[in-house]
Amino acid sequence: MGSSGCSMAVDGRSGNAAWVQGRCDRPVRIAALLLACAGLSLIAGCGNEAPPVEDVRPVNVVKVEPTASANEASYTGDVRARYETALGFRVGGKIVAREVEVGSRVKRGQALARLDPSDFRLNIEAQRSQLAATEADFLQARDDLERYRNLYQQKFVSAAEFDRRQNAFNVAKARLEQAQAQLGVTQNQSTYTALRADEDGIITALSAEVGQVVAAGQEVMRLARLDEKEVLISVPESRLDELRRSGEVSVSLWAAPEATFKGRIREVSPAADPVTRTYAVKVTILDPTPQVQLGMTANVMLAQKGASAVVRLPLAALYQQGQTPAVWVVDGKTGTVTLRPVVVVRYTQDAVEIGSGLSAGDMVVRAGVHKLNPGQKVRVLPTGT
Repeated sequence: MGSSGCSMAVDGRSGNAAWVQGRCDRPVRIAALLLACAGLSLIAGCGNEAPPVEDVRPVNVVKVEPTASANEASYTGDVRARYETALGFRVGGKIVAREVEVGSRVKRGQALARLDPSDFRLNIEAQRSQLAATEADFLQARDDLERYRNLYQQKFVSAAEFDRRQNAFNVAKARLEQAQAQLGVTQNQSTYTALRADEDGIITALSAEVGQVVAAGQEVMRLARLDEKEVLISVPESRLDELRRSGEVSVSLWAAPEATFKGRIREVSPAADPVTRTYAVKVTILDPTPQVQLGMTANVMLAQKGASAVVRLPLAALYQQGQTPAVWVVDGKTGTVTLRPVVVVRYTQDAVEIGSGLSAGDMVVRAGVHKLNPGQKVRVLPTGT
């Protein structure tokens, strides 16, 4: 059999191998190919790789404050004013002006709306004229009585005639007093054409518009007083005993969960709602701040007496490490996260209660816990981000 002929020449300047016509064996060809591949790999490996950039992940944290109760019941309700009054004119008429809108804050005595006062002015003029006529009749009856008294004393008139003059005087006096009282009523009704606030508060509803004719006593708007606020919650009948055994009552707002206010159970409805079969409970907020606004959603916590303190965290902060629940805690000095096992006491609708494993002041990552690794560098975002 013939063998293929080949030879390999090497360039002395470049060191490159080239195949030329000649005679060689197959093993020589393979060895040369491997040598060329090794040279290319060596050249590619001579580059300097940049060191990897450490990933610093931004995290949102919640500061641990063990203030809740392990055996407390939580109910959701809305903030209301304890005193809310339906305002209306004391007289009927056509509304010609309205000075406020829903949400307007008003002071005591401030004008809220006005009626057309034209008819009331005419009534005042009519009553003044009537009063003038009765005053004239009264003066005439008084003078007649004085004259007839002198005549009666001199025996020029009979006793019957003197009695008639006395009765006429009494009638004239009564009519004068009636006319004076009627004028006062008409003047008061004229002032009733301006609807004024009885107390400081806020307008929560409007029931009439400018141009509408309203009757006396018809609701025009509602005024809520701001001096006392409360939360209305619904409690099922199976938990009424728990409500009666409750000790400290606290209220927190969904809009500002970091703020907690003390509360007091003011009223428990004696009858259940026929549809929901729950009992309406009103909880007074003690010393509310201006951030407690009407209509806000609030949580009412009823702590049982003698209950131990726990830490309430968002559900998203919990991380499951095998069969053990844990949370990521940020080290303020090193800026790294550590996975710390915790003991869960109870799960609620939107939170988890931790019984042990955390200390006051710890910073716990509240979201994105499945994207962290032990010892990872993190950057704490400002509160509210």
